[in-house]
Amino acid sequence: MKLERTPTTALLLTVLIGLLLQASVVLAQENPPVAAVAPQANPLTTHNNFSYRMLQKIVIRAAENVPEETYAYKPKETVRSFGAIVGHMADAQYTFCSVARREKNPKLNIEKTKTTKADLIAALKDAFSYCDKAYVGMTDASAAETVKFGGADAPILGVLTMNQVHTTEHYGNLVTYMRLIDLVPPTSDPEFMKTLNK
Repeated sequence: MKLERTPTTALLLTVLIGLLLQASVVLAQENPPVAAVAPQANPLTTHNNFSYRMLQKIVIRAAENVPEETYAYKPKETVRSFGAIVGHMADAQYTFCSVARREKNPKLNIEKTKTTKADLIAALKDAFSYCDKAYVGMTDASAAETVKFGGADAPILGVLTMNQVHTTEHYGNLVTYMRLIDLVPPTSDPEFMKTLNK
């Protein structure tokens, strides 16, 4: 259907355009444009660091909440004791983070040499402190630099991510052991979880 060009259709078209313009102005005032969010500097390493710090607090809390006598506990003879898992996680911080830091692994063999709760918690905290230094000054660009890991080239961020995956895997072991002796793991404690972002 073709509209005839008459003074009436021209007037109607003008009124319609005017109404549409007014409506768009009103909508624009009711829904102001969202301010552009400045991109975060180094989003990959910032997030990796954040998740590492949270995991660190969770693992330390688990180690602290278990009584001394539970450090020798193992559900079966063929698996590590609670304390051995804590020592293994400490050793692993050196394994992964020495690669990320391009240093020789000090190979402290904590799992085999420490047995008391106090010694294992101190060793775990020292290991995390060592790993913390892998994050100092790291940017997304420097995290993409490659290092030798497992016989192949790997980005530094990939090595640190693998460290978190490994730590999370063994935190899962600690959770199971804690549940078997009727203790609440940190990630199931709402009050503790509130403190993680602080």
